[in-house]
Amino acid sequence: MSERLPPRAERRRRTERHILDAARTLFAEVGYERTTIRAVARAAGVDPALVMQYFGSKQELFRHAAEAVPPPEEGLDADELVDHLLGTLDTKIGELSPGSLAMLRSMLTHPEAGAAAREALARQIDRLATAIPGDDARLRAALMAVVMLGVTIGHQLLELEELRAVPPEEIARLLRPGLLALTGPEVS
Repeated sequence: MSERLPPRAERRRRTERHILDAARTLFAEVGYERTTIRAVARAAGVDPALVMQYFGSKQELFRHAAEAVPPPEEGLDADELVDHLLGTLDTKIGELSPGSLAMLRSMLTHPEAGAAAREALARQIDRLATAIPGDDARLRAALMAVVMLGVTIGHQLLELEELRAVPPEEIARLLRPGLLALTGPEVS
């Protein structure tokens, strides 16, 4: 009796995960500039053309590899939106893998990695802005995104004792009123 292969979609997801795992490891070990599509493919055990088929470019591969937290769902109200953002604190200020830390550093030091981070933030801002009323929704969404990014950088890269000495729940408690204020129509 022959063994059944997993469905094509499952094989595709598995291949994508292998490629992303290899990319994260290489970005962490050698940085953005020295990581190549060929090296990622070799580490993942696939052809370089397959990496390009899945991701299209090194910048897009980096963008996918750097995404640690799923974007907010569409159609959230203000409370749900703030809950989603604050729910990501465990990931953002928890124990990040060396690969995630390296990618965080890369976005601050390498132009292409910075561009990929800006694109990822722009998508997050787009999603956040759909749940915020007013003409300045994108600005307020950007402020919300950079507050969360600032907390991550302050905790992970700068190792600010004030952020590291308290549990995520305490940071969330203090951030909640400010984030909620940015979602309200009375701000506009």
